[in-house]
Order: sequence, then C-alpha cells, then structure tokens
Amino acid sequence: MSSTLQLIGTGSAVGGLMPLITAVVQHPDWSVRAKKIVAVVMALLAGVFTVAYEGGVEQFQHGVPTFATIAAVLAVSQSTHDLIWKPTGFAPAIESMTTLKSPPTAG
Repeated sequence: MSSTLQLIGTGSAVGGLMPLITAVVQHPDWSVRAKKIVAVVMALLAGVFTVAYEGGVEQFQHGVPTFATIAAVLAVSQSTHDLIWKPTGFAPAIESMTTLKSPPTAG
C-alpha cells in the first residue's frame, strides 16, 4: 500500500500533464461544454489508473487515499490547463495538430 502523500504527489504530476494528453483527443471546433466533459472524464480515469498503478488494486479498499488521488488529478489538470497550457497556447496547438482535416468536397 502506498502512502496517501505519495499517491497525491503522483496524482498531481499526472494531473499536470493531463491537459496535453486531453488536447490530443479534443477538437478545436467542439463546444466548450464538450471539451470540459472530455477533460473531466479523462482526468477521472487517469486518477483511477494512478491509484491502481501506485497502490495496486487493493488500494481501492482505502477510500480516503483513493478519493484524494482522483481529486488531485482532477484539480491539478483543470488548474494547469487554465493557468499554464491554455494561455501559453500549447494545448490549443496540440488540438489543432491532432485534428484530422476533412478533404474538400467536390461540387
């Protein structure tokens, strides 16, 4: 079993990178609401995977460390997106680069 602080620390590191990973999936033309839903769901899934990676499956028996880690991933991912990745243009640039462009239609 990993300590709560270790789990939260790892969750914070994962959360800091989540906006860049999420930007690969998102598309620039999606609504703000759709982007937010995708970001939250991906952060929650990343939190679950972080708990399983750091503490193993048995870590889920411990509610407080599990919840704290998932909450840390979500909070850090949202705050770093708003404070770092979006203002610097990295996340929007990744969205644009990874979006498939549809070919022009003839007619």
